[in-house]
Amino acid sequence: MVTLVDVRRLVPRTDAVLADPRLAAAEQRLGRPLVIGAVRRAQQEARCGAIAPAEVPDAAVAALPASAATLTPVINATGVLLHTNLGRAPLSAAAIEAVRVAASCTDLEFDRATGARGRRGAGALAALARGVPAAEAVHVVNNNAAAVVLAATALAAGREIIVSRGELIEIGDGFRLPDLLESTGARIREVGTTNRTTAADYAAAIGPDTAFVLKVHPSNYRIEGFTASAGIADLAALGVPVVGDIGSGLLAPHPLLPGEPDADSWLRAGAALVTASGDKLLGGPQAGLLLGTASLISALARHPLARALRVDKMTFAALEATLAGPPVPVVQALAAPLGLLCDRAERLSGVLAAAGIDSCPVPSSAAVGGGGAPGIDLPSAAVSLPAELAPRLRAGAAVGRGGLPAVIGRIENGRLLLDLRAVPPGDDGHLAAAVIAAAG
Repeated sequence: MVTLVDVRRLVPRTDAVLADPRLAAAEQRLGRPLVIGAVRRAQQEARCGAIAPAEVPDAAVAALPASAATLTPVINATGVLLHTNLGRAPLSAAAIEAVRVAASCTDLEFDRATGARGRRGAGALAALARGVPAAEAVHVVNNNAAAVVLAATALAAGREIIVSRGELIEIGDGFRLPDLLESTGARIREVGTTNRTTAADYAAAIGPDTAFVLKVHPSNYRIEGFTASAGIADLAALGVPVVGDIGSGLLAPHPLLPGEPDADSWLRAGAALVTASGDKLLGGPQAGLLLGTASLISALARHPLARALRVDKMTFAALEATLAGPPVPVVQALAAPLGLLCDRAERLSGVLAAAGIDSCPVPSSAAVGGGGAPGIDLPSAAVSLPAELAPRLRAGAAVGRGGLPAVIGRIENGRLLLDLRAVPPGDDGHLAAAVIAAAG
């Protein structure tokens, strides 16, 4: 007589699978819930007959995530140096190490010499002040929008902010500057037209309720043709404070971006306050930088809202290392010689072609992105691949296991282009391995 055994009875118990040394070690690294989740999925595969019961421990190990967080390492081969969807500026090695150190207990707000409370983030604030000599004082909040909101709340609640109609911008994800300003209780006084606003337009609008004039750099678009705009010096001569939002985070003039405003120049021209982003052209962590006169910065830093907008120890650590450390990746990407990019594209294409992949080097055009240097094309070089590789490079099996980084390129004329300007040379090997795995 043949006795049939329900295979589901042979599926090992959860506690027995968790006793596997590999899973026990993973529990220490990833936490129990993630490991149990992988085990239960493997058990279900066995119950459905997809794998044998004895394969459950191996299947659970194979299904473990690379880390306890869902964020996945990505190689940015889009040709957009500061890609908002990819986290904007990659941190320098110095900033990454500073974050690692700051992740433990630190003297963030403690004076070790006296044993008393110290100035929060003193080292980062001092480094920022050194980077912008024209600033009498500096402060840091959690992003540039927060910096603008803090300025409007502290200086203009119930009063008027004068701004050009051509500078009432929309920022990412549908957020609009007018809505942001009005949420603080300030009133917007629009002047000029979309394409032309002169100093006289601002002067005519100034009155007893004027809190400040806001000058906004249109960092994600460009108006050309019959245009006019008032400079900072002209606005500063009107007798009311000028607040300038440069957006992109350039602290000093950059030779490759002559049309991009910088904080030091705007302050020297007479701006009372300049706000900027930390994770764009500065190349640091997400942060809102406030630079200006000592009296204004003091008023903003002591406003109750400043407490809600303050940054954490890891942001301060990364910001200080960015300012004081070696050139950051975005600066290196901007300065990368075109000839070097072409050589790298040739070598990578050769490696991929040798692996049987349809690949060729092609000229490309990159951009700063992230609301910086609109309309500026950066000559670049790319590796051209079949478009069907794009989904596998983004989310293939090897990426899901954490064995390889995701690779994000762009589709152009029916081909997948992997632009190398934003890809550090040290990642070329990882890029080749990812493509070969995706094509396999």
